[in-house]
Amino acid sequence: MSHNYLAFDLGAESGRAVLGRLADGALELTPLYRFPNGPVRVLGSDYWDVLRLFQELKEGLGAYRRAHGEPLDGIGLDTWGVDFALLDRNDRLLGNPHHYRDPRTEGMLEAAWAVVPREEIFERTGIQFMEINTLYQLLSMRRSGDATLDAARTFLMMPDLFNYWLTGVQACEFSDATTTQCFDPRAGTWARGLLGRLGLPTDIFREVVPPGTVIGDLRADLGEEVGLGRAPVIAPACHDTGSAVAAVPAEGEDFAYISSGTWSLMGVEAREPVISADSLAFNFTNEGGVCGTYRLLKNIMGLWLVQECRRTWAAEGQDLSYDDLTQLAAEVPAFGPLVDPDAHEFLRPGDMPARIRAFCARTGQRAPETRGEIVRTALESLACKYRWVLEKLETMLGRRLGVIHIVGGGSQNRLLCQLAADATRRPVVAGPVEATAAGNVLMQALARGRLGTLDEVRAVVRRSFDVVRYEPGAAAGWDAAYARFLALAGEG
Repeated sequence: MSHNYLAFDLGAESGRAVLGRLADGALELTPLYRFPNGPVRVLGSDYWDVLRLFQELKEGLGAYRRAHGEPLDGIGLDTWGVDFALLDRNDRLLGNPHHYRDPRTEGMLEAAWAVVPREEIFERTGIQFMEINTLYQLLSMRRSGDATLDAARTFLMMPDLFNYWLTGVQACEFSDATTTQCFDPRAGTWARGLLGRLGLPTDIFREVVPPGTVIGDLRADLGEEVGLGRAPVIAPACHDTGSAVAAVPAEGEDFAYISSGTWSLMGVEAREPVISADSLAFNFTNEGGVCGTYRLLKNIMGLWLVQECRRTWAAEGQDLSYDDLTQLAAEVPAFGPLVDPDAHEFLRPGDMPARIRAFCARTGQRAPETRGEIVRTALESLACKYRWVLEKLETMLGRRLGVIHIVGGGSQNRLLCQLAADATRRPVVAGPVEATAAGNVLMQALARGRLGTLDEVRAVVRRSFDVVRYEPGAAAGWDAAYARFLALAGEG
């Protein structure tokens, strides 16, 4: 007997509706509907077009109805983290939710630390310091006198907003809530004391529910509109990285993972948050995972650098595919110039090739000129950053990690996977590409009692998807390149 689940995966560049069919202990994924996503700039600010995105969700529901007549066992949705919506006392949306790359958070880290010391914020939340975090978005609203903050009666993260519009039920899902730096993982609730000291409202935050919670049925009017009836809406891990990590095809605990896409999220699975002097010093984060786990990880800028280069070149009339760009990079000699992928100048949209050249010139390196050289610079720099993160993870855990699993769209980049294996001196297992959708579906199945444990979830992944293994190649040149990277990135 097969069970049908619909997974909505909304990423920074695109979204899709994916049918997951679970039968005989194996999972089959079928994309049904795809749509673009991205910020909309209005008067110098960047926003998400949430009404259009909700319409796209309805289109995805309709696509399932047209393709399949069977009832759905579940509908699950995951998105990026940190961004949020505010509702008024009538549960109506207050303004357009901002995009995390909006410049309004400039200077907010320092503003927060002037009120509550950096060490105390980390001790309370266990979350790494990035100016895109929800905490600093809220603080920027307070500092600018944004009236919507005073009018707000309800705070919902992006997946929570869509789940509310789907079901009429307001709840905040755990894995996404933890990305805010407004949540206390030790207390298991919102860090209201911290919020109050920063002058932020403390009564707008809703109940936090764990991954694998049935939020409610599809609203009757919406079910009638899309022709589906009242299927259950389930919170998988609503943070896309949480769903992706659930589908890492690992056995045991001797592994690190990289969820690779616009961002590279590299870390390990832990049974409790690791809030220590080392995790503070290394600026690591403790995000909620599935089945009682935490994700001790580092956010790395990831393939954003390549994506923005591609966008810039396309605007100049050279619309090359990612495969084309990777092939150009593969033809470039190894160990050229390097950048720090997480340097502040790379955070915002813009002319990324010019920014990469400028970084190299500023740090006394030969600036890359060709498209292949620029992409090679980005990929080798990412590999060096992976090595740094791996070393810090092993320091915090006090043990060696034997293998790195790369999942998500970046697992298709064969050059990056091999560079990661070479730089870290660890085998890399790449795949599945559709890890986020797989984890989303399988957490729905767990919520419906079709699977019982995280080990069972990962066993289904291993049976269902092929992976590619990359063994470390020759080590010559990597130690010197890594030493250069540490010097220019200030990562001692």
